[in-house]
Amino acid sequence: MLALLVWLAADTSRRGYVNLAARDPALAEHVVTQDDRKYYTVGAAGSDKTSVYDNERTEEESGGDDLLILVNPWNELPEDYEVELVQLRNDQAVDERCYSALQKMMDDCREEGLEPLICSSYRTVKRQEELYQKKVKEFKAQGLALKAAKEEAARVVALPGTSEHHLGLAVDIVDMNYQQLDTHQETTKVQKWMKENSWRYGFILRYPSGKSDITGIIYEPWHYRYVGKEAAAEIYEQGICLEEYLETLKL
Repeated sequence: MLALLVWLAADTSRRGYVNLAARDPALAEHVVTQDDRKYYTVGAAGSDKTSVYDNERTEEESGGDDLLILVNPWNELPEDYEVELVQLRNDQAVDERCYSALQKMMDDCREEGLEPLICSSYRTVKRQEELYQKKVKEFKAQGLALKAAKEEAARVVALPGTSEHHLGLAVDIVDMNYQQLDTHQETTKVQKWMKENSWRYGFILRYPSGKSDITGIIYEPWHYRYVGKEAAAEIYEQGICLEEYLETLKL
């Protein structure tokens, strides 16, 4: 999903990952380590902090089924959905259950000499609305009527309430050497590594090529979703998307 790029630093000397606001050197010192994390719960709208947490839940403690929650154009985020987030210093955040796995994946990728960047993580419904309306305006400026502009915008930016970024379980990752969110991203060294290894950490390429009719989202070689190691391995081995995997669980 489209968002301002957030740097993921290549410094492997500190166990934690670094997020830097896009093209803003002033945020380069904002390192996130185990001691820096802040935990809190937000509702679906992302407006109210209801509690603070001192410890992470493990995948086993939280249960794996809710890691498979489906949010897509046909399945909106439940109104009562709450996510326990790890707040990072630069206001980025992820579901606490995927933080350690994400950090490990980024560290291992960097150890291979690669330079992954996180573009986006948790996003409120309000923020999604802003991104969607911005894209609508862009298409209108190109000469499209309002209805057509909205339809085109929805193909690129998920409608508010239907974005996986609301879950805190999705991250957009690109190669520092090529930061465009387009299909050429798949040819970068980072994406080649991610495609082969992300499942080992519990992440899947959420919107693979050839699955748009099922996912409702265009091919996005940068969008990864945490589903837990067991589900990620099965999805990877079968070459299917999350929607198809959930159908197999009903059999």
